[in-house]
Amino acid sequence: MSALSQKHLTGLKNLQKSDIELIFQTADNFKDVLQRPIKKVPSLRDITIANLFFEDSTRTRMSFELAEKRLSADTINFSASGSSVKKGETLLDTVRNILAMKVDMIVMRHYSSGAANFIAQNVNVNVVNAGDGTHEHPTQGLLDGFSVREKFGDLKGLNYLIIGDIKHSRVAGSDIPLMLKMGAKVKVCGPPTLVPKFIEELGVTYEPNLRKALEWCDVANVLRIQLERMDIKFIPSLREYSLFYGVNKELLDSIPKKITIMHPGPINRGIELTSDAADSKQSIILQQVENGVAIRMAVLYLLGGRN
Repeated sequence: MSALSQKHLTGLKNLQKSDIELIFQTADNFKDVLQRPIKKVPSLRDITIANLFFEDSTRTRMSFELAEKRLSADTINFSASGSSVKKGETLLDTVRNILAMKVDMIVMRHYSSGAANFIAQNVNVNVVNAGDGTHEHPTQGLLDGFSVREKFGDLKGLNYLIIGDIKHSRVAGSDIPLMLKMGAKVKVCGPPTLVPKFIEELGVTYEPNLRKALEWCDVANVLRIQLERMDIKFIPSLREYSLFYGVNKELLDSIPKKITIMHPGPINRGIELTSDAADSKQSIILQQVENGVAIRMAVLYLLGGRN
């Protein structure tokens, strides 16, 4: 079995193109497995995985748990609410106590940027970042790339647009390096207050006008406003944001080409994306959710193979 060049998956910035291709190829195989009547393989039968979620999650947590079960891994689930974290226990102490129970791999979501990297530097087991603050969400970036590849056959040369709250989005933090590594062109669109000043240093361009941005792109990934991460008000109101940066079916129909619409979820319907656009034939949002299980199976399998 081929192996990843990294022991951990804490982000995509340091991942090699060959690693991404290997994950995609492995996910192709697991997607075939998921179409069978018996959707389970014994690949990680002797591996114990701890899901450590210090922040609320629905799709990501369920997707990882399902991926682990499909691989026959043993799992334990940790939630910060009702745990010793509330009593003042440090993050590292919490993780070390869980690892003392002979856990082989950690999947962790945390509200602080850099938390996954910190843990990876201080433990001997594989760490998978399930989202850390406003930093990265690597498996979401991988499933986004995988979904676009499935739709178009290749990412090279595609025009990929990210719309919305770029400043606070860990999805954008993972999508941008992945798309650039795989040969796509990346543009971002949103209010200037929600786009980092250094964004063009990452190799992407900024277009403040939504119509112009949509006319340029082949794929548009629409992000939600990260209200829970804003310590100050970056936009006058959600209604005003929706008027200038909301994507609806009328706008999509007025553009002379069919743009593929994506969203990492959860959707704030009627704000960044209307129901008629989210549920249209141009949308691959549900395919993203389906592909998330195959991608996470691939990541866990490839990292587990290093043990």
